[in-house]
Amino acid sequence: MHTIEPYFNWRNLYMAEEDERSPFYGREYSEVYFTDAIYDHYIHPQWDNIGSTTLFIKLLYADYDDGFAVIELLGEWNDTLHNDIMTLKRDFVDHLIDEGIQKFILVGDSVLNFHSSDDSYYEEWYEDIDDGWIALLNFRDHVLKDFAEVGIDNYFISGGPLNDFNWGSFRPLQLFQKVEALVERRFDTGFLLEEGNEEEE
Repeated sequence: MHTIEPYFNWRNLYMAEEDERSPFYGREYSEVYFTDAIYDHYIHPQWDNIGSTTLFIKLLYADYDDGFAVIELLGEWNDTLHNDIMTLKRDFVDHLIDEGIQKFILVGDSVLNFHSSDDSYYEEWYEDIDDGWIALLNFRDHVLKDFAEVGIDNYFISGGPLNDFNWGSFRPLQLFQKVEALVERRFDTGFLLEEGNEEEE
């Protein structure tokens, strides 16, 4: 697990530690010393610790003019033991919302498992972003299934093309525009984003 790095091809465009409006402003990172671990597996030091022992994140990009952020996640999303959603919402998401972020793209390629509790913080996040949205990219099928089983999927946009999205091939604004188009299509049609579900002309 220590070899899994956060996506780094946008670092010439944005670094959260240099963004005065970022919750990670001023952080310093080591390329040598591994200090954080998920269970007994050390993780790459470029990931950000938000106070959870199992879920780590990286703010890959924040655009305050267009009001969106791209966030990559690593580990186990565990609300049962650690209330990870409370930690994520209170210590990270609320800060971005206060700075004008209303649209969140969560990249879940490296989220291994999900363990649920209640949905209060998901509902709060959803209500706090007015006309915004939270889109899930490339979350594993069993994780999405676990979200659905407890109704948390109601607060996210997911499914279809968002489940297998080559997001790293885009620059941040291009990615946002692609995802927003899919989100708007879902809202316009009222259907889930399922492959092969084409709009009628």
